[in-house]
Amino acid sequence: MAQQSLAAAARPAAVPPITFSTDPHLPPLVGQAQRLLSGDTEIWRHIADAVGGFAVNAALAGVIFAITLWAAGVLSRMTARGIAQAHRGAHPDTTLQSFAASLVRYFIVIIGLVSVLNQLGVRATSVIAVLGAASLAIGLALQGALANVAAGVMLLILRPYRVGDDVKINNKEGVVTGLDLFSTRLADPDNLVVFVPNSKAFGEIIVNLTATGARRVAFDVAIDRQDDVGRARALMIETAKADKRVLSRPGAPWANITSISDHGLVMTLRCYVAPGDYGNALSDLMWAVVQRFKVEGISIPYPHQVAVESRPFQPPAALAARMAAADAEDRSFAPRNSPTPEGHA
Repeated sequence: MAQQSLAAAARPAAVPPITFSTDPHLPPLVGQAQRLLSGDTEIWRHIADAVGGFAVNAALAGVIFAITLWAAGVLSRMTARGIAQAHRGAHPDTTLQSFAASLVRYFIVIIGLVSVLNQLGVRATSVIAVLGAASLAIGLALQGALANVAAGVMLLILRPYRVGDDVKINNKEGVVTGLDLFSTRLADPDNLVVFVPNSKAFGEIIVNLTATGARRVAFDVAIDRQDDVGRARALMIETAKADKRVLSRPGAPWANITSISDHGLVMTLRCYVAPGDYGNALSDLMWAVVQRFKVEGISIPYPHQVAVESRPFQPPAALAARMAAADAEDRSFAPRNSPTPEGHA
């Protein structure tokens, strides 16, 4: 008995539990907070269940989103390969491939985002209702993006250019490297990537430099007025025909006088080359024509000015004699002085 009394005295006194007043007029949130602080196991179990459920849903949403991105990439590539196989035996339409692949990719991503929201407890119907209510504001805010999508569809239907074509769009020249829902990508001669919005491309003048398969080279060369025009014309045509890049269709090389300037006769050479050979062919033909003219003795005049020294005007001798006779005749007919009234008196 003595040992039990000593052990009971050695134990610390029990801490009385925290008690809260149960006022029915308090809000439910305050009551739940009181239960939480008092160590209510039931409310802690509900919190643990809620946190665990949200963690599971968040993990499943992350898995769904990852699968969505993977499926979007796989299906977009399958779409591109399917279009390529549909054009088997012909040149595949890379423009249609890129556009359809991007369309499938965005569609799958949108479906995946809706699934992620459902997994997190956000009802898709509520989101759609909110978007429907805010459709006017969203339409005004995204009218540029929607215009780009509509213009991209029209570009895909009308096909003013394809991937690989050399085009001029809004005074920007380059090779088309891609066409998606929102923009057209160009690689310009300076090796820069130019992004042209589809609405801008569809609303501006489009010049396709490679659609016909041939591009005309034209340049002017002036010759002296004393040179043989027929010989110069024949030399220019021969020089063009000697270049293997010059095509016989849609027209044979042509040269003739196109204008007469102050310093000579202007000869023009016109011929057709492949679009990819345009720049080099133009430079090489100009150099070849100039060198051929030098060998054949046909001079190329240059504008020049002649300085004339000014001096006082001196009329010719005959004109000076007539002017002196006219002056003498004028003096002979001059009226004499009339007499004064005093002289008559």
